Amino acid sequence: MRILLLSGPNLAMLGHRDPAVYGTRTLDDLVAIATEAARAHGAELVHVHHDGEGELVAAVHRVVTGATPADAVIINAGALTHYGLSLRDALELLEVPCIELHLSNTQAREPFRHASDIAGVCSGTIAGLGAHGYRLAIDAAVALAEE
Repeated sequence: MRILLLSGPNLAMLGHRDPAVYGTRTLDDLVAIATEAARAHGAELVHVHHDGEGELVAAVHRVVTGATPADAVIINAGALTHYGLSLRDALELLEVPCIELHLSNTQAREPFRHASDIAGVCSGTIAGLGAHGYRLAIDAAVALAEE
């Protein structure tokens, strides 16, 4: 099994960006957690990070066309969650499970963060559990892909 983890804008700044909201772990730390969780399931994790929406759309398109084989996708789209219509349209093309992931509880934050453009085309959302969410997203992705 192969899981694609997509990381959107500003996630490379984790560890520097508002630790009270996002914690002190870096993106590399979170990818390591997800990689270990995937290995525990006998799965391979492939991580792709881009700050631009177009690059994330292209990464999703590669899954759709089979150029990047994946049995499930996990996406922390950052701010593109709320404004990424082309990303939403790309995710809608997926024929594999897709988990929306957020470190913070977006519903407990600023009102503009309450709406997700991508939630409606994802299998489910994990939010507000910090680094634990990465393990849980792997568990969910594997379970859904095996169904």
